[in-house]
Amino acid sequence: MTGFEGKTVLVSGASGGIGGATVRQLTAAGAQVIAAGRNEARLDELARATGARPLAFDVTDEASVRGAIEGLDLHGVVNSAGWGGDIETPQDADADVFDRVMAVNARGVLLVTKYASREMVRLGRGGSIVNVSSQASLVALKGHIAYGSSKAAVDNITRVCALELGQYGIRVNAVNPTVVMTPMSAWYWGRPEVGEPFLEQMPLHRWATVEDVAAPIVFLLSDGASMISGVSLPVDGGYTCR
Repeated sequence: MTGFEGKTVLVSGASGGIGGATVRQLTAAGAQVIAAGRNEARLDELARATGARPLAFDVTDEASVRGAIEGLDLHGVVNSAGWGGDIETPQDADADVFDRVMAVNARGVLLVTKYASREMVRLGRGGSIVNVSSQASLVALKGHIAYGSSKAAVDNITRVCALELGQYGIRVNAVNPTVVMTPMSAWYWGRPEVGEPFLEQMPLHRWATVEDVAAPIVFLLSDGASMISGVSLPVDGGYTCR
């Protein structure tokens, strides 16, 4: 995809799989990308490979977010920073884990959007924000009480921001991916008793890749999606159509 020449896009969570893949696809499309995250070593490695500009900050810390974003000339934002927390039932849920998951996944999206949208409004050129949500916000998944709740919050933040920012020509959407089988997720979803029944219910019968998720993110950032705002787009192999 082309059409990003001269446009700057901030990608949070760029040191992770989906964020990193999004950075790679955006730079290949000609965007000027700011790759944000907490792991400076990974950000530097990604910057060397893609030409992106690394920017380290903590999405849960408002002063850190404000200091990093204020003054940036932004066309687009991808809120990809996230944390899965623990696999817990409601009866066993750890409130501290719940609070941390909400802080990273929901509060982080709000804070980045708060300060990035101010800069987009200042420029007066419109733009696009894409939030990485999850299929766990659309259907109930056992053990995902904290994660699913945080992503449901992300979907609502997406809709409200689309409503509030549309007057400035700023579109806000979410992608809701299924499981991306990374080493981090394999400890749970890689168990035959967990993963196999899950895939049996998915029409496409395969795990997503980071590229599968990055591609629709890039589309939603592009002018080809200029009339799309306020949606939560399942990228889930048909799982949520059941």
